[in-house]
Amino acid sequence: MKTPILFKNVSSLLSVMFLAVFLFTAIRCSPPPPEPPVDDSYKKKLITHEEAKVLFDEYSATNNKVLMESRNGNPDSRWYWFSIEEIEGYIKYVKENAQEKNLKDVGIRIYMGKYPANHPVNKMAKPEYAGYQTVFLMPTAKKSQDSTNSMQKRRGMITDENEDVKEIQPMNMMNLSPPPNSMTNTMN
Repeated sequence: MKTPILFKNVSSLLSVMFLAVFLFTAIRCSPPPPEPPVDDSYKKKLITHEEAKVLFDEYSATNNKVLMESRNGNPDSRWYWFSIEEIEGYIKYVKENAQEKNLKDVGIRIYMGKYPANHPVNKMAKPEYAGYQTVFLMPTAKKSQDSTNSMQKRRGMITDENEDVKEIQPMNMMNLSPPPNSMTNTMN
């Protein structure tokens, strides 16, 4: 009786099978690549709670005072809140889209805004926010050479080297504190 060709060299077959199983297991079980380190330049920009209170009090005595006068004494929103998960998700969204578009020096600009009294309810976190100021996050990237007029540069008229990225959506619809809960004169 003849031995089938596959079984003539059993040790070779077992070696190939063992190697295949080992490689499959090793590849499948390898940990994901490590995330790049987080830039710690933010540490130079941290302020104390006392310094934050100075900024809050100055805003209360100046800008907010003008806003209240224009609102016939009614206060406006004073703080805005996004969860850490929302911010992280938005940063990831901006980074991925910026990478696809080969954008450089990507950042996020915070703009002040105000909901019109007739603003669509589904475009605010809560319907009672209509008529109050808000903030929204706008992705930015380094200006391209052709979008910056060299004459303006030479005259020193361009101070911001970044521009809004209109191909990536801004973010809004956070929680804010409309009156009467707005802490108009104090900060915790």
